[in-house]
Amino acid sequence: MRFQGDRMWNFAVAVFLVELYGNSLLLTAVYGLVVAGSVLLLGAIIGDWVDRNPRLKVAQTSLLVQNSCVILCGILLMVVFQFKDQLADMYNGWLLTTCYILVITIANIANLASTATAITIQRDWVVVVAGQDSSKLADMNATVRIIDQLTNILAPMLVGQIMAFGSHFVGCGFISGWNLCSMCLEYALLWKVYQKTPALAVKAGQKEPDVELKQLNSQKDLENGQSPEESSQPLMTDGAVVPARPAPSTKETSCCYQVMEPIRTLKAGWVSYYNQSIFFAGMSLSFLYMTVLGFDCITTGYAYTQGLNGSVLSLLMGASAIAGICGTVAFTWVRKKCGLVRTGFISGVAQLSCLMLCVVSVFAPGSPLDLSVSPFLDLYSHLVGDRPLPEADHSLTRGLMGDIVAGNASMAAAAAAEEQPPLQSYMSVGLLFAGVIAARVGLWSFDLTVTQLIQESVVESERGVINGVQNSMNYLLDLLHFIMVILAPNPEAFGLLVIISVSFVAMGHIMYFRFAFKSLGSRVFLCCSPRRRPSRSWRRAPPPSKPC
Repeated sequence: MRFQGDRMWNFAVAVFLVELYGNSLLLTAVYGLVVAGSVLLLGAIIGDWVDRNPRLKVAQTSLLVQNSCVILCGILLMVVFQFKDQLADMYNGWLLTTCYILVITIANIANLASTATAITIQRDWVVVVAGQDSSKLADMNATVRIIDQLTNILAPMLVGQIMAFGSHFVGCGFISGWNLCSMCLEYALLWKVYQKTPALAVKAGQKEPDVELKQLNSQKDLENGQSPEESSQPLMTDGAVVPARPAPSTKETSCCYQVMEPIRTLKAGWVSYYNQSIFFAGMSLSFLYMTVLGFDCITTGYAYTQGLNGSVLSLLMGASAIAGICGTVAFTWVRKKCGLVRTGFISGVAQLSCLMLCVVSVFAPGSPLDLSVSPFLDLYSHLVGDRPLPEADHSLTRGLMGDIVAGNASMAAAAAAEEQPPLQSYMSVGLLFAGVIAARVGLWSFDLTVTQLIQESVVESERGVINGVQNSMNYLLDLLHFIMVILAPNPEAFGLLVIISVSFVAMGHIMYFRFAFKSLGSRVFLCCSPRRRPSRSWRRAPPPSKPC
């Protein structure tokens, strides 16, 4: 239920922003920039909050905040869609602009709460429930991912049909009502899982407020020749051992210490992440976020500019989810045959091979690529030119795209009859989405590989912080891709963005190859993992060897 509510909202918010601001990707890119920047700055702090607090409290709080924000944002959008003409006339349009700012702000808070929920459920609860069984953990990760992909099919199809044949007002109301109902059911299900798994009530090595990350301390203590007993209380600062700080004696010192606490947490989290044995594997996953080749708000907006409506796009997202399910099933099978590290290498090769179709689409018939048009033309026109930002006026939307976005089926049919585009004009966008959908098989298999590497190699007391920093790294590259779109938002430059995206994906898989080769050496090229050598050198404390 949580996944389906997320998918509904993630799909709908991009469509809402395109509808409100016309045929432009600028506002959707700004929204993505805000979301990515927030997780980048607060990812480690959110993860530290997950580590410091009981599991049930974290899950309940993040669940409540996330769903409440989505409900509030949906209600606000209903008001905007219903009264946008009146709002645009009040205070010279500033009231409408304020509503847009509130929508982005509330949606951003919902995303931060969703990040906390994902860390505590997918990266912590799943590991505890699976216990020490690596195969069981892989199966549970695959099951969770299959549920995720199934909601990728159901949620966008449902809300897409509602907005295509109903209205955006009805779509906002449906999403708000759905999140209200699902929040109660999610709460009950979390409580049931918590009651059936007593291990969730115990958090090993839970950190105290004035103690830095234990893993980083232990590593530096060994370098300094200290025993674990000697390092149980001291605090590490820049490689030197200092005594644990006493409680501040004055109110002024106490306030300053508390103000600086998030900064210390952020610094310690990033340093600990850098010292992890799976650092390059995590970085390789982050580089895959520097792409426009995904079903996010950027791809959604570009699809609208190429004449695809919400109904068709929801079907494409369903096909993408089916490909993701195939990748999840392939992960479990390849992992058993070839081992976890090799699975990531094989998945990367498969993903890059499929993305070559996207590169071909840039030069295929129907591609809007035009090198004579400056990629910065739209940005210059909006910032220093005399062309204003597009408003939410249906008269500005032209042809088939405008009619479908407005949800008016009769006008869309009339426009299609008046001006039927040639079939070859869809060849480019067809190849683009064929490559994106096919690449999901390798992408999700690779994502599951890196996820399990992090789950098995990070100690429990730092699981939240490390995964928070990993999310920050993911959003850092995601932020860069939104900046790239803001600088070149016109469809004529989208082909260049595709080529840049494929280049970053290739660099990410090169980084993973370095990690895999360091872990297995030349054995990374073997088709199957030898039964007599099941050890995983990348793990910090591997369990006793077992036959594959």
